[in-house]
Parts: sequence; structure tokens; C-alpha cells
Amino acid sequence: MPLGAALAFAGIEGSVPLLHGGQGCATYIRRYLISHFNEPLDIASSSFGEAATVFGGEANLRDGIRNVVAGYRPQVIGVATTCLAETIGEDVPAILHRLTQDAPDPADPALPQLIPVSTPSYAGTHADGYRAAVAAILDAFTGGRALSESGAPGGDRLVLLPGIVSPADVRHLRELLDVFGAPCTVLPDISDSLDGPAVPAYPKLHAGGTPLAEIAACGGAPAAITLGGLTTPGTASGGELLGRRFGVGHHVLPLPIGVRRTDAFVDLLRELTGRVPDGWLDAERGRLVDAYVDGHKYVAGKRVGVFGDEDLVVGLASFLDEIGLQVVLAASGGRSGRLRESLAAVAPRHAGVAVVIEDAGFDQIDAAAEAAGVDLLVGHSKGYPTARRLGVPLVRVGLPIHDRLGGQRLLHLGYRGAQRMFDQIVNTLLERAQDASAVGYAYM
Repeated sequence: MPLGAALAFAGIEGSVPLLHGGQGCATYIRRYLISHFNEPLDIASSSFGEAATVFGGEANLRDGIRNVVAGYRPQVIGVATTCLAETIGEDVPAILHRLTQDAPDPADPALPQLIPVSTPSYAGTHADGYRAAVAAILDAFTGGRALSESGAPGGDRLVLLPGIVSPADVRHLRELLDVFGAPCTVLPDISDSLDGPAVPAYPKLHAGGTPLAEIAACGGAPAAITLGGLTTPGTASGGELLGRRFGVGHHVLPLPIGVRRTDAFVDLLRELTGRVPDGWLDAERGRLVDAYVDGHKYVAGKRVGVFGDEDLVVGLASFLDEIGLQVVLAASGGRSGRLRESLAAVAPRHAGVAVVIEDAGFDQIDAAAEAAGVDLLVGHSKGYPTARRLGVPLVRVGLPIHDRLGGQRLLHLGYRGAQRMFDQIVNTLLERAQDASAVGYAYM
């Protein structure tokens, strides 16, 4: 959960994530995310030691926040708890309240917004931590504020909660919104902060991120859209918070991967904006359908296993189903309890065929993939040992991609993302058949 929270805070303007717990938690998560995004990502820590474990970590947290303020001058510090802090019962919101009140001027606008979020790893997955952090961010910036005092124009900006997708996906979502002329707050926005250009000097605070003024105005949005949203029961939802607190209409859709799911997203945008998209979007859809026709014979009937975050598995299953692959295994470490029903809704012809595993470890995925006789695996890099052992190709998608370059630039969403993945899947299968041929061949 703290990994997901750190990822969410990385998409907020002027923010620094701080993990309340042992130094190793921050070190591991920083290394894990940097390996995927190939971008620097600072994650502070309150650095629990033995004394803090016994007597409490308030002094450590106070020192950690002071050091972050002195070194970074952030606008936001997202304080996510780890297992250790939660196990000893730290009341982090109370600690942060005391720290704010102890400031020389608690109303000083230069003081960062301190946002607590409870994220012990034993309570959920990184997707749960991500969603909980997004809800905490919205709660902090909209709680107790009149909309007229938010400091930002509101009333016409949609709110898009994209879930755990790539920076390339976030950029493409913005393109789709621009087609409809729809001003929108994307929360969080990692498109620049975790995939930025080369710069002459290392900036202490990452560029980009969702502007704070836009977050404060989210309560005035005409609608909020959550993409995905499968999490452990009880996980806070930012979209539900906006609906409950401000009456914002909340729409939940699967990730828009492939023709059917992107059509649903486009239809919703058309409904919310009352606008018809430009012709280039129809052209992208038409080229994708044409590619399906061209390549269908190479993928039809192949047996595929898909794994990863629940939201991604559902979106991918819909896409794999529509291109003619037979989804025989769908697995995730998620704990929503709704993976099977969500898969049945997007890929009904596989509802009784696919082996569906929730709260899965790779020992289970490995055994199920072998039993299912998969021809192909689609998922992140952690599935490589299974693919290698079974002698089947792995098409890498999602998070993490730790053994290839460019994980942050992988496009999954929209007609364009489906086009990229379709070409990759077809060519992967063609390469495998070509290499296995006794004579080889030069034409398909």
C-alpha cells in the first residue's frame, strides 16, 4: 500500500511522499519505482529505529517533516504509514495536527499541506494504497472549504481519476479529452513527473503533477470519472467522496483498452460534454478495426494467460477477447472479490472457461498457466520466470517493467494503445512461429 500511495503523491504538484516507518520501506519502494520509470523519485522516511518502535515515532516524524521542508520547500507532504507504524498504533493525523499547531504561524501559506493516509502493506495492495492516497488528497483539499473560496475556477472541469496507468496513457487521455474540448482535472497526473525531459540540473521537486488549485476546485466539477476502481473492500474512493460531499455525478468504467471499452469511454465523454469528437478519432478507430481484420488469423484461438493489477487484467481481457484470443487464465494479486464478475461483464464468452485467481502469488500463476497450456502470457516483468520455464513468449504490459527499457512510455489505453499492443502480440506470435519453423520463411 505505501508503494501505491507514493506513486499517487508523485503525481501532485510540488509534493514529496514521506513514509512513516523503517528506512528500508522507502528505499525498496524508491528502487522499485525508479527501475520501472527510469526517473528520479525522492521518497522521504521517518526512519524508525528500535527506540521509535518501542516508544513511538512522533519525534522521528517531526524531524523527517522538518528536514523535507528545509531541503525541498514542498507544497505538499504526503505521509503514508507502513506496517511498523500501524502495528504500534501511531495516530498520524493527530501527530500532524500537533505539528501544524506548533508552527510559529499555523496559518502561514508557506507551510506545506500535510496529508496523512493509512497504508499498511498487510491491509491491501499497491492499488489500494494508490486509491486511498487519491481519496486523502481530495479530502484534504476540499474538506471544509466553500467552493467559492477554493482559489480556482470550477464548475466546468471534469475530474478524471485514471488509476495506475503509464505516463504515456495519461498524456493520451488528455488528448482524448481535448478532442471533446473538455477541460479536465486529471488526478493524479504523472505524465511529466515520472516521464520528463532531460534537464541541465536535477530539480529537487519534480515538474508537473496535478495543480493544487485544480484539486481544491474538484467539488464544483460537473462529473467525475473513475477508470477501473477494483480495490479491496473498504478502500476509500475519491470519486465517491466527491459524490457524497458535493453531489458530483460519479461514473465508473473499466480501463478503455480496445474498441469496445474505448467506445464506452468516448460515448460517456460525448454524453457529458454534448460534443461530437473530431474526425481523427474515428480514423484511429477505423485503422484499429482494419488491423484486426489483417491480423486476426494469426491470433485466433491462441490460448493466453493475463495477469497484473485487477483493473488492467479486466481491460486486457476485454481487448484480448475481441481480437480472438482465448483467455484461459486471468490472475491478480488484488483482493476486490469482484474480478470474476468484472471479467464476465467484459468478456462473457470466457466467463466459464478462464481460470480466475484473486490474491494470487506467482506459484499459483505458474501452476495454472502450465495446466491451462497457454501459448502466450500478457503481464508485467515478474512473470518472466514463468514464461521462461514454460517456453512461451511474454508480452510486457503494466507495472512493473524491470527487465526492459521504456515501461513509462508503454501506451495501453484508447484505440492507439490497442493498436500498439495488437501489433506487438501478433508480431510476438509470428516471431515464435518463424523461429520454430524448420526452414524459416520470409513472408507471412
